[in-house]
Amino acid sequence: MTDRPLVAGVDTSTQSCKVAVCDAETGEVVRLGRGAHPDATEVDPAHWWRAWEEATAGGLLDGVGALAVGGQQHGMVLLDDADEVVRPALLWNDTRSAGTARDLVEELGGAAAWAEAVGIVPLAAITAAKVRWVRDHEPEAMGRAARVVLPHDWLTGRILSAGGGFEEWTTDAGDASGTGYFSAATREYRPDLLRMAAGRDLAVPRVAGPAEVVGRTRDGLAVAPGTGDNMGAALGLGLGRGDVVVSLGTSGTAFARHDRPTADARGFVQSFADAEDAFLPLVCTLNAARVLTSGAAMLGVDLAGLDRLALAADPGAGGLTLLPFLDGERTPNLPTATGALHGITRSNATPENLARAVVEGMLLGLASAVDAVRDAGCPVDRVLLIGGAAASTAVRTIAPDLFGAPVAVPAPGEYVAVGAARQAAWAASGAEAAPDWPVAVETTVEPSAAEQGREARERYAAVLAAVHPGAQG
Repeated sequence: MTDRPLVAGVDTSTQSCKVAVCDAETGEVVRLGRGAHPDATEVDPAHWWRAWEEATAGGLLDGVGALAVGGQQHGMVLLDDADEVVRPALLWNDTRSAGTARDLVEELGGAAAWAEAVGIVPLAAITAAKVRWVRDHEPEAMGRAARVVLPHDWLTGRILSAGGGFEEWTTDAGDASGTGYFSAATREYRPDLLRMAAGRDLAVPRVAGPAEVVGRTRDGLAVAPGTGDNMGAALGLGLGRGDVVVSLGTSGTAFARHDRPTADARGFVQSFADAEDAFLPLVCTLNAARVLTSGAAMLGVDLAGLDRLALAADPGAGGLTLLPFLDGERTPNLPTATGALHGITRSNATPENLARAVVEGMLLGLASAVDAVRDAGCPVDRVLLIGGAAASTAVRTIAPDLFGAPVAVPAPGEYVAVGAARQAAWAASGAEAAPDWPVAVETTVEPSAAEQGREARERYAAVLAAVHPGAQG
């Protein structure tokens, strides 16, 4: 135990619930718990609660004075009049709502109209498209629904309810801005757009201030509003101007803090609010770290073996190009696409080149995302590389040339959970700004073959245009 004030941050992600207990003054993680989630795109939120209980077992929260929840964005949780779950939550990576997303885009008058209205264009991942899917395919469930909340909202409310401190459903501007019925620019809901999706009025959580205490348990634990996972990571990393984060987890994201909202009619760059009072233009792909695990399985090696093979090949993989759409794709919007390997010849068909193409293919999808964030007005002085795949030696070596910028790898950490804990410390302190917690950088790698990186990006773009005409808008 420690006499220092403690706060906790939760990362309720696609795969697990992680809880980081941090020193409120320094941000040092002093305890960490974890509970697993089902590997599915449709999940009963009861699993999230069981994972929370597992993660916090054994007195993990002893001495903690404040807590906040960071969570996977876009997931749809429908509740009835008694706040009971109507049907399993549809998660961001459930692509069955691709058709209803297209319907919504057309009904408002096109992608530009959505970009102007809320800063994002509905895709399969977006909450509004999932609401419409339930309206169209499960009208009985929609008929019982009274409100819609997000995964982090649900867990925040459940923690308060179990602790005797629940008063109302709340969310924050960051996570709300990923729904398709909340504008990051105005910080207001668009009930007309939610009504368009649901075919009826649904209640939504109150949007709390970024450092507000939204409730207290009977034991005195202060609960902050929480935020979306990407906003939590930005807060945990203490992003500054010129920093762009590339996160390589289940999904891949590229995002940066910005002082103004954006509006991308292509739907590539989503104009989110951040967890403070600024904006977080973000590009998300469906395919990231699991591209590496799939490539390793195909080659019959482990991830370390994939690294060795990839680094034994020359840049460009002898002309092999992988389109890494193994689970469809979100950006560009290709929900039914599959992966494809192009440029195979007898001379380049080697394990080394295939491993290199796997690593380059994953990174080239994110390089396009970095370019889109740059085009939105965010300078790219360095890329902060986080997520499970950031541990790969091949990824760290190859990424700077493909991104066209130095790549800094922060020390491994649970940055979503730490960001949520930083929000909790901010709310508990009553200060005007979040506490200044240091972030250790493990290594920085400068570009060494920029021309080869440009050639790889151009070849990737040409292959994408040939296979999926119009995918780049």
